[in-house]
Order: sequence, then C-alpha cells, then structure tokens
Amino acid sequence: MNWYLQNSNNGDVAKSSRIRLVRNLNEFKFNLSKKEEIEKLENKIKENLYSIGYGLKFLKLQDMDEITKQSLVEKNLISPEFVKKRGKTGSILINDEENIVIMIGGENHLSIQVFSPGFDLKNTLNLAIEIDEKIGNLLGYAINKKYGYLTSSPADVGTGLKASVMLNLPGLSKTRNTRRILETITNFGMNIRGEYGGNLQENEEIYQISNKQTLGITEKEIIENLKVIVQKVIEQERQARKMLTKNELELEDMIYRSYGILTNCKKLSYGEAKELLSNIKLGTDLGLLRELTDSKVQKLYLYIKPANLQKYFGEQYEVLEREIKRAELIKQIISEK
Repeated sequence: MNWYLQNSNNGDVAKSSRIRLVRNLNEFKFNLSKKEEIEKLENKIKENLYSIGYGLKFLKLQDMDEITKQSLVEKNLISPEFVKKRGKTGSILINDEENIVIMIGGENHLSIQVFSPGFDLKNTLNLAIEIDEKIGNLLGYAINKKYGYLTSSPADVGTGLKASVMLNLPGLSKTRNTRRILETITNFGMNIRGEYGGNLQENEEIYQISNKQTLGITEKEIIENLKVIVQKVIEQERQARKMLTKNELELEDMIYRSYGILTNCKKLSYGEAKELLSNIKLGTDLGLLRELTDSKVQKLYLYIKPANLQKYFGEQYEVLEREIKRAELIKQIISEK
C-alpha cells in the first residue's frame, strides 16, 4: 500500500510529512535551460541509477500524458511549477511505493523528496539523509565550506533542507480560529502554504507548514523547531474539535447530512466532494461516524481528485462525466468490504 493510503501517527490532524533536499552537481552549471544540458545531467544520473538503488525508476515528464502528470501533482509528489516550467524537459526518479521522488532539471539539478504518512519528521529525515549521502558520494555536490550546499536560490543555501507537514484543520476553521493560529506560526519564522504549495485560499482547511531558515542552522535544529510548532497546532486543532462537540446535535447533523449526500448523490463536483469529505473525516476522527474506516477516508481523499479519479477508472472524462463518475466511485469505496 502506498504511503498516502496508510493510517498513521497523529493521522487525525497530520496528513503527511515531507523532507526535501535541493542539490546541485559540481560538473554542471546552475539553472540549466538548454535541452542538451539537461539531457547530459539526466544521462549522468541514469548511469548511476543502479548504484543509487531504492528501486528508483527514471521517467521523463514529456513521456507522460497530462492526466498522469496531474495525478502526481494531486498526490503532492511533484510541484505544479515543475510541471508547468519543465513539462517538456524535466524528469523524475520514483519508486513503486512513491515515498521517494527526485525531481531532476528544475530550479536546481536535484530535488530529493521523501514522504511519510502522518507526523514523522525524524524517520523521514533519516531516510532522506541516507539517500542524499549516497547520491552525493556517487555524483559530487556543489558545496562551500562556509555556506554549505550551493543552490540557485539564496533561500535554500546552507542545508538545502525544506521540512514540511501537511495538516488538516477543520476544527480551527469551523471555530474561526485559523487566522490567529497561522499568524502566530508566521511570527515563529515558519512558512504556511496551501495544499499544493500555493497561496492560501479562502475557507482552506489543509495547510503545509514548513521551515524558512536553511542557513546557519543544522538539519536537526530545523526538524526540532518545526516539530514544536506542529505539535502546538495539533493541540490547538484538537481543542477546537472538543469545542465543536459541545453542540453535539448540530455537529452530528452536519456530519450525517454530508454522509447522506456522499452516499446518495448522482453527481458531485470536486469542490463539494472535498468539503463533504472533510466533515466526514471529522466525524470519523471524533468517533461520531462509525460507517467509515480511516483507510476508506484516505482512499476517498485521493480518488475524488480529478486526475486520480480518471486514473482509477482508466478513462478520460469531460467535467460532467467526472462529476457522475465521482459519485459512482464514492459509493464503490464506501461499500467495499
């Protein structure tokens, strides 16, 4: 089972953890733009692919159809910007479990990413460092004794490490405490982004929290600082959920109305499905809705998304067809034994 479908530690609030390490190779100039330069970088990596190991496979973005590329974006495995800017020249290394994904030929030569379900920064970092050291020994990184790893953006110089945790915060949203909490996080020097790394949208409930500082600080300090902030947010979210349960009738009514629509509708847009599923997950986490398991909720979160919905059925659909198929898929997953 892929990591994003697994139950996890603190999974009621923390959806996933990611460690990203950006690296550049010594023998190549920064910000590769010419096709032949990027192909030379790719060939260097392919020559060493077996030695890198971890079951990684080399895939070029230009060889993927649009739905496949968008399905990877929806899983947060590659960034929308990478697809937009490097759709014809970029490539990735990816394993079958999809918990290791390395973007090649983007803003930096390599963006090494390791993912895990829930809130597990320590083990995720350990695996990322293990992979990073192996690739560094094989390919040779651009590094400076004073400044650390050299990158195309000053924001990444030093460790080149971006640690992030994806959080689901319906309690804070419904009690209207999200803004206060997020302002506090920003004051502690953390980045806050939406689900796919972009600017926050109105009525957002899923947030990425990550470190800003990469220079003059160790990997361990980055992780410890982020852990403290995330733990505080998780505590605040759980307190907000307790506040919601004080009006249990209203809360249960909202949850079961959402469940009723999901199980009986004939068509459903992605936006509405996402909102209804958020209510249902809240009900499942609080033990108020017993008709669904955590694993089914995780599966629903993935396959209601447009590209992954089409991957699930193995067909390409227009908007209305997707809405009909989404309703069909939801009933299928909920009724699974």
